[in-house]
Amino acid sequence: MCMACGHPQAPGHWTEAGAQSPGARLRARAEAAGVLDRLLRPLGLRVDDCHPVPGYRLAHVTGAVLIVQTPEDLWQGVESLLGRPYDPLHD
Repeated sequence: MCMACGHPQAPGHWTEAGAQSPGARLRARAEAAGVLDRLLRPLGLRVDDCHPVPGYRLAHVTGAVLIVQTPEDLWQGVESLLGRPYDPLHD
């Protein structure tokens, strides 16, 4: 249970496999958020890890903000904020 927000702790995601401690898991999430942020910046989007809230914060230059739980949810959020389909492998 998150002491800050009261949400249950999210289970680990497969992208965090190999994290041997809670600190290593947090570092893996922060690193993933950095990679996603660099990828999405040209689209006017920002991504950061929502410490201590489970998930990622996805923000658009218009001021719209979404909190998403997993990287899979993040891509749906990107499409929602852009208002169009987005394929990260083609852009």
